[in-house]
Amino acid sequence: MALSKYERRERLRSRIRKTVGGTEGRPRLAVFRSNKEIYAQIIDDVNGKTITAASSRDKDIDASNINKVEAAKMVGKSIAEKAIKAGIDTIAFDRGGYLYHGRVKSLAEGAREGGLKF
Repeated sequence: MALSKYERRERLRSRIRKTVGGTEGRPRLAVFRSNKEIYAQIIDDVNGKTITAASSRDKDIDASNINKVEAAKMVGKSIAEKAIKAGIDTIAFDRGGYLYHGRVKSLAEGAREGGLKF
């Protein structure tokens, strides 16, 4: 029996989370992609805290007249800027079960351009 798209993503996500974890020194950059928006969080899994977050719905990101891939790149730059303000420069990237392609890849490239290392 074929898995649904959601079940397939959850299976991939759990496989990724076995190896990718966030510590205080190297937190995890988690990505969630909905049909319209994209969200990113930097998480310290040891203490169970979200350090900072950014999304395409934020006021500083005007995604009204650009496509979703460009909006994802802006979210990546925004999360990188917030992380560097919080004293974080190295992260572990958690693609959340999505393929490293399109919006997820664009967010990662934006974060790298913003100064994050992973």
